[in-house]
Order: sequence, then C-alpha cells, then structure tokens
Amino acid sequence: MLIFRYLLKETLKSQLAVFLILMTIFITLRFVRVLGDATDGDIPAGLVMGFIALYSPVLASLVLPISLFLGVMLAHGRLYVDSEMTVMRACGISEWYVVRVMLVLAVLMGLVTASVTMWLAPLAIESEYQLREKAANEAGLAALVPGRFQQTGNEKAVIFAHEVGDENNLQRVFLSQYGSDDTKQDIHVVYAQSGEVELNSNGAQTLVLKGGVQYEGEMGKRDYQLVEFDEYRIQISEQTGTENRRKMEAVPTSELWGDDTIEAIAELQWRIAIPLSIPFLILVAVPLSAVDPRQGRFGKMFPAILLYMGYFLLLLASRRVLEDGKVPSQLGLWWVHIVMLLIGTTLIARDRKTGVRVRALFSRKRNV
Repeated sequence: MLIFRYLLKETLKSQLAVFLILMTIFITLRFVRVLGDATDGDIPAGLVMGFIALYSPVLASLVLPISLFLGVMLAHGRLYVDSEMTVMRACGISEWYVVRVMLVLAVLMGLVTASVTMWLAPLAIESEYQLREKAANEAGLAALVPGRFQQTGNEKAVIFAHEVGDENNLQRVFLSQYGSDDTKQDIHVVYAQSGEVELNSNGAQTLVLKGGVQYEGEMGKRDYQLVEFDEYRIQISEQTGTENRRKMEAVPTSELWGDDTIEAIAELQWRIAIPLSIPFLILVAVPLSAVDPRQGRFGKMFPAILLYMGYFLLLLASRRVLEDGKVPSQLGLWWVHIVMLLIGTTLIARDRKTGVRVRALFSRKRNV
C-alpha cells in the first residue's frame, strides 16, 4: 500500500504540473485572440471573460489525457534515473504491478474526463454559441470604440464617436448613411453633440442623437440640405436574439444516444474516445518510461510524444472518415483503440515470460 500511494502521489504531482502548464498556454493564446476581437469591436469587451470561461471545459477534456500521459513519463522517468524503480524491482515490485496501479489512476481520470466530454463540454459549447449570438446582437455600437469608424449592425450606416461613456453614452457623434434609390438622396450625414443607444424588447437597437445637424444631398453635387434637429432616431440593428444550436458538438449526449444519423454517431464515438484513450495511453506510457539513468528522464519522451500524436491524429482522421460515411459505424473509431491496445500489450509483454518465449521462438525460426 505504501508503494501504491507513493506511485500515485508522484504521478499526480507531475500530471498536475503538466496540466496547469498546458492549460495556461492554451488559455493565454485564446485570451489574446478573443481580446483582439474585442479590440476590433467584433465582440463587447464585457464578454471576453465569458468566452474564456466557456472555452476552459472543452480545452480541459483534451488536455487531461495528454497531461496524464506526460505525467507518467516524467514521474516514472525520474524514478528510473534516481534508481528508485530499480530498488522497487529488487523488492519484488514488477512492471505489471506498476501498470495496475496506473490503471487505477487511469480509471479515475477517465471518469473525470468522461464527465467533462459527455456533459460539461457540450453545455459550454452551447452556451458559447448563445454568447456569440448575444455578441452579434450587441455588435457594432455596443462594442463601439472611441475614435474609430465602425459599421452598424444592419450595415446601413457608419458611425464615429469622439468619446464613449458609460452605458454607451456618446459624445460628438458623426453618422453617415445611404438613402434609398427611389428618393435619389445618396448621402445622409449627421453630426450631433451627444447620443445614446437604446435596446428594444425585440433585440433591435436604435441610435438616438441629440442636438445636431443633418446634411442631405446627392453624390457629386453641392446643393446639400441642412436640417437642424433636437432628436434624431435611426434603427441600426434589426437582429433578434436566438438560441439555436449550430453544431453537433453542442448537442447533449442524451440526445445523441437516440440519434441514428452518421454525424451523431461520429460525435458520440468521439466523446467516448477521449476518456477511453486514457487506459490505452497508460499501457504505452509505463513501459516507455523505463529509461537508463545515463539517458536521463527525457530519454524516451520524443518517441512517446510521436506515438501519442499518431494516436490522436488517427482518431481525428477516423472521425472525419466516419462523418463522410466511408467506413461503417460499427468500425468507427474503435479500430484505433484496438491498435493502441495491441501496441501497449506488446510493450508490456516483451520482458515478461510470455514475451520472452515469443521472441525466442521467432529468433529460432529466423536462425533456421
């Protein structure tokens, strides 16, 4: 039991470190991208942290398997370099015992990952779509940047504001809009001292300008009409809020079980594949972590990462082929797991009695 707890503790420490590092890197990259969209006015600045929070469960579902895989490689590599694993072997702790301990950890991590991929990640993706729709409804003036020309939500006008205060109170506003062809009024230019944005109950937005002048005229001519006004209203967004699901990734898992479409089957198998891959990765990571002290703890890290990338890319390719209907759903993504199981079983059995006998048998056949 002491060795059991020690192996779990060392592996969990390494996995936690890898998990936090990878999450920090990818969330930072995502934050920079979302912040750039907010700076360009594509989304309101107040929704930036919401997008980051909703991206975290989806990212965590992909990072958990590789963090455990690398955690095993790093923790056990250190045990081999420090000769602790050699001492354990001398005390009767076999590699198969270490594999069983890590499989216990893999089952626990698989349950955590399954809860994220099956429930939390689809919910986060659906919420992100709703948040993007909200951002689209509030785009333009709700994300207005002072000192920058921006197009309104219905693309009927261009607005420029020198200052933007709280609750979208605008100061010194310039507005340019195009008239209809039947009136032959090509240009409508408005300049107002102040303005504000009103959000109607149906989701439409109205720009209310106060204390200004409107210039109307036909393009290429100089006979413009000047109209002074106390209040000027223009609808700048006709979009209404919707909450439609856009992709299969946002569909709850309970609905996928009863859906016989090929897209639903591929999505369901993908959600199952992520937590299911963890035990197979353990079967590969434990034997690959056995390094010579002179090699260092990173001696076999490169081939291990290549093997993981091959496994993950095969899952992605199989998902795409399954969605295209080029393979039967019964085969689906399962064959990739079978290949990984065979690789892991071969690596573990190579130094056991059965593996030694098989290798000796093949050696004798080659010699004959």
